[in-house]
Amino acid sequence: MLKGRPDMDVSRTLIILGLVLVAAGLLWPILGKIGLGRLPGDIAIERDGFHLYIPIVTSILISAVLSLLVWLFRR
Repeated sequence: MLKGRPDMDVSRTLIILGLVLVAAGLLWPILGKIGLGRLPGDIAIERDGFHLYIPIVTSILISAVLSLLVWLFRR
């Protein structure tokens, strides 16, 4: 990247991260319809007046996909 301006790298990274978060927010309803977010291995506890959801497998899957994309783009 730009070797003389490390602040440009940080700002570029933050902009890209923001765009990824906006895209994820826009795509979340679509991803929920195909089952992403309720995978086997995700923990869901529902009781009267209490809901706890911990998306462990969903987080691992999203992390793996994003890691693969970053690895491919950096090559």
